Amino acid sequence: MAKKEENYIMRERKRWGFLGIPWTFTVYTLKEKKLVIDKGFFTTVKNEILLYRILDLSYSRTLGQKICGLGTVTIYSKDKTNPTLIIKNIRHSNDFYEAISDAVEKDRMRMKMRQSELIGIDDDHDFYEDTE
Repeated sequence: MAKKEENYIMRERKRWGFLGIPWTFTVYTLKEKKLVIDKGFFTTVKNEILLYRILDLSYSRTLGQKICGLGTVTIYSKDKTNPTLIIKNIRHSNDFYEAISDAVEKDRMRMKMRQSELIGIDDDHDFYEDTE
């Protein structure tokens, strides 16, 4: 069976140290509805964060990262496995940050959600539970 290539908005690879060499096996793929994280060479682990669950983003660059053209994007979400995801040492980090921000806003509009609807929600709570 042929593997179907899925559409993605942007893809970045984690870089090794401050040299900017892509010798790591971590790839971040931004799609329309989710951010997919692929890690590993011998054992591959794939994880995803649904975009509407992202609460906040931050962007930073150290002096060494600036010299090498790298940066760090930090994602704060309501995801159980990655509540704080640090995407460190990627090229085009500002473009990646902006792409995630835009995609999150589009996905929230698609779902007709506001950020205030996500804050304070406990995922284990049953909203349809009878209270007597």
